[in-house]
Amino acid sequence: MNLAEAKALGLKFPERKRIGRGVGSGLGKTSGRGHKGAKARSGWSRRIGWEGGQMPLYRRLPKVGFNNKNFEKVFTVVNVGDLDAFDAGAQVDLQAVLAKGLTSKEKQSDLFKILGDGEVKKALTVKVDAITASARAKIEKAGGTVVLIEKKPRRDKFVAKDGSKRQPGAPRRRGK
Repeated sequence: MNLAEAKALGLKFPERKRIGRGVGSGLGKTSGRGHKGAKARSGWSRRIGWEGGQMPLYRRLPKVGFNNKNFEKVFTVVNVGDLDAFDAGAQVDLQAVLAKGLTSKEKQSDLFKILGDGEVKKALTVKVDAITASARAKIEKAGGTVVLIEKKPRRDKFVAKDGSKRQPGAPRRRGK
């Protein structure tokens, strides 16, 4: 911008370029389009995001958005054979296992699971979120008991928050 443009009161827009009006105008002959090529021709348009063959921005940036891995269940896992470290009749849960140093807590996990590798010879009360069938059989064979921790109850698929049922495919009622 120059001083003449700044002092031109009342002029909102600069004068438009009149192209193709002779050599003296400065925009004659090729009308500011250069020589030949697709860009010099009428009807040419670039695809949105095209950067002349350079790797476009939308492919250079990392993908973001939904990912099921964020919702996977992560368990702190211990084998049945490791439970022999406890005294007979002891209550075994995640805190007890961590206190004994049998395992370290998995990242952001409050879930506890027992796998079936090894043998247990003592009667234990085991409180877990998940357990394999073989681990359950070995603990009960040794005279112990398995208590599964209750999961949060989930609403049934076609039950509204107020407890009323609706038919699948039927439109939902809006408001009252």
